[in-house]
Amino acid sequence: MQMKIKTIRSYGRNLALSKPYSIAGYTFSEVENVFLEIELENGIIGIGAASPAEEVVGETCTQTLQNLQTDFVQNLIGRDIRHFRQLIYETNQAFSNFPGTQAALDIALHDAFGQYLGIPIVEFYGQKIKTLSTSVTIGIMSVAETLNEAEAYRKLGFKVLKVKTGENWQEDAERILKLNERYQNQFKIRVDANQGYSLEDLKNFLVVTKSVNLELIEQPLPVGDEHELLKLNVKTRKLLVADESLKDARYTLQFSQEPQLFGIFNVKLMKCGGILNAFEIANIAQQADIELFWGCNDESIVSITAALHTAFACPTTKYLDLDGSFDLAEDVVKGGFVLENGYLRLNGKPGLGVKMIE
Repeated sequence: MQMKIKTIRSYGRNLALSKPYSIAGYTFSEVENVFLEIELENGIIGIGAASPAEEVVGETCTQTLQNLQTDFVQNLIGRDIRHFRQLIYETNQAFSNFPGTQAALDIALHDAFGQYLGIPIVEFYGQKIKTLSTSVTIGIMSVAETLNEAEAYRKLGFKVLKVKTGENWQEDAERILKLNERYQNQFKIRVDANQGYSLEDLKNFLVVTKSVNLELIEQPLPVGDEHELLKLNVKTRKLLVADESLKDARYTLQFSQEPQLFGIFNVKLMKCGGILNAFEIANIAQQADIELFWGCNDESIVSITAALHTAFACPTTKYLDLDGSFDLAEDVVKGGFVLENGYLRLNGKPGLGVKMIE
């Protein structure tokens, strides 16, 4: 039965963080998100959200909101939600250099369509994974502060830590060694250098932390220097995650070629432009035998849940780093996923399974 789009609304929100944090080169205390509501004739409202990282994709939230308020978007009113994939295709053509804009529309259309069908998005695509542990992030801080954060996360039941590094490899190594010394096998430890290392820094860091069974290292070298990684052995490269280097399917094809520079790909809906584009990355990575790591920015529950639906529909998903809504002091929705002892699972409700906060 035909079901037309009745209204489309978009708006921005500055969402306060419960505590500021630092990564290599940046400190944050609040985060801007852009929201999109697509209402169908029968009253169903699909919600999308975007939090693009300008330094990675070149799009600001201001641009996202402007794009979502164009005639192109308003002209989607009257279209049939059953054609959601065609609408996403047209959106991606219209806003080809704006992945945040693409993601907001893609997510909202998926949510509306899932609710229209009465099933969760993950079930529409076929659920491959029911639950998986997510890492939680410790920003760049002193050894003492790092240990305090780790203890707080341990008490909350988390099993995987992602430690931000990249400003000083010696201090980074000390933090990792102290964490490992204190917690032994209580945590899996991941490292995210945010492009902060030279090849020499990375080699030194790897030597000093050799005794620690690091699970992975995200984006150690700056974008453009990836070829330097060929100077490392294959075993080491298998631990490395392409993040800022891997934006969309074109980059996925490039980094899937032999010899492979990275053994793991970080997929973010805010880099690639939403759920359908993320599946393109996942399909290419699967053929290249590369594992998937699902990451995020500081994002609303809306887009974190969308990423989780996508991740759980992909058989090669191995790592989750979907903690982007945990540090928000406020949001516009609730629901979507359930967090228990560091494990994430979806709530089984139609669409995204999120509910607007009145």
